[in-house]
Amino acid sequence: MTEETWPVPVEDPLATAGPPWLEGKVAVVAGGGQSGALPNVGFAMAWLYARSGAAVAILDRDRSAGQRTVDAIEGDGGTAASFDVDITDDASVADAIEQVMGRFGRIDVAATSIGGGGAMSIFDATPEQFDATMDLNCKSAWLLMRHVAPHMPRGGSIVTVSSGAAEGRGPALPYSIAKTALEKLSVGAAASLAPQGIRVNCVRVGMIWGAFASRGMDEEMRELRRQNVALQTEGNPWDIASAAFFLSTDQARWVSGQVLAVDGGGFAFRGNSGAAGPKTVRNAKG
Repeated sequence: MTEETWPVPVEDPLATAGPPWLEGKVAVVAGGGQSGALPNVGFAMAWLYARSGAAVAILDRDRSAGQRTVDAIEGDGGTAASFDVDITDDASVADAIEQVMGRFGRIDVAATSIGGGGAMSIFDATPEQFDATMDLNCKSAWLLMRHVAPHMPRGGSIVTVSSGAAEGRGPALPYSIAKTALEKLSVGAAASLAPQGIRVNCVRVGMIWGAFASRGMDEEMRELRRQNVALQTEGNPWDIASAAFFLSTDQARWVSGQVLAVDGGGFAFRGNSGAAGPKTVRNAKG
């Protein structure tokens, strides 16, 4: 009996794909400016996109920060441009995206790491503070999606950045509520844009150390945070950017509507956590 043979089944592009993953594509990164000596998530995403062959459009309200990222990418041999924007203003976002299209002619990837504020008890916040927190953390992403989606081809990808605070119980509830809304927006946008072949995913950030955290945290608090991570290590913006990068490429072509937690395994529980029952399990004869 002759054994049947088949050709090696590697016809799918994923079987032979290799870097650069984004060659010839254009990525828009809201909040991609370098805002300090340490990297932030937006800068890290922009850098990885550029290193993988994409031309990168930086949207940032801080012109100097945006230009620092452009200079870094161009210094590494990449292509980038910075565009001023108020990410919470519809007209400003629309104008910035039109400028991006005028400069690069297409948008394949859009990512936003915009966020912050709202670190207060929900009833200590004024209506103005509550609205500002929602605008910064959620509405800004909606505005970006609203204006990039009409320009994106099938296979396009949108990535948002949330926070583990989305599952928090307080006291900083305005921020937690806004990030929860962002995650729901991302999942809903994925369903809405699926007929156009555009994927939308969200990365939920754990306790990382970078430009944002270093502004308001001393070394003692930093070490306490590290101890509360299951893996007993602290993450950094590159961990987040790497996840966002994967979700932006064709390697994740069948991933959409997901919230991916990048958090070192979440909070750790050590010793007796207060659960009922004995600390040790007896055998059947015990």
